[in-house]
Amino acid sequence: PAGSQHLSVTLDGSELFWFDFPRSRWVPAGIRAGNAARPWPGGRETPRQVLEEAQLCREILEGLGKALEGVVPEVRGTPTVSIFPIFPPILGEPNALLCHVENIFPPDVEITWLRSGVSVGAGSSRTPFVPTAELTFRRSSAISVTPRLGEVHACVVTSWRDNASVVAYW
Repeated sequence: PAGSQHLSVTLDGSELFWFDFPRSRWVPAGIRAGNAARPWPGGRETPRQVLEEAQLCREILEGLGKALEGVVPEVRGTPTVSIFPIFPPILGEPNALLCHVENIFPPDVEITWLRSGVSVGAGSSRTPFVPTAELTFRRSSAISVTPRLGEVHACVVTSWRDNASVVAYW
């Protein structure tokens, strides 16, 4: 949502950890399928330090936003969406679908799932926004599925700010 905070630690473009601001803690990244969680490495910023730095960033952004309002146009990206199964699909066998969204800017989109045109929320998970070298963000969402003949799954990425959606089908 607009005004929300996102912080993550990446290595070679892969997210390792993200900071859960409401709970003030570092969380191992990615959509897990039973993998053991990585511990937060010692010698890094503590949650208290992150919260202090986040407050400083908010103050700087607020001042810059006011100074540049009406002078610099707001930048926006059109998300690109890919959807694919985690494992090779077999009819009737449990699997998962991954919806990968790139070129997000600002980091303010919602990812929802449809199964044969009906909204599906149960069983889905999502990653936080991850910054990229191109100064945009990416985000993924996964949902458990059991493929059935004739079913169509869709990942819908909505930007409320632009009142637009991008849809990918599987």
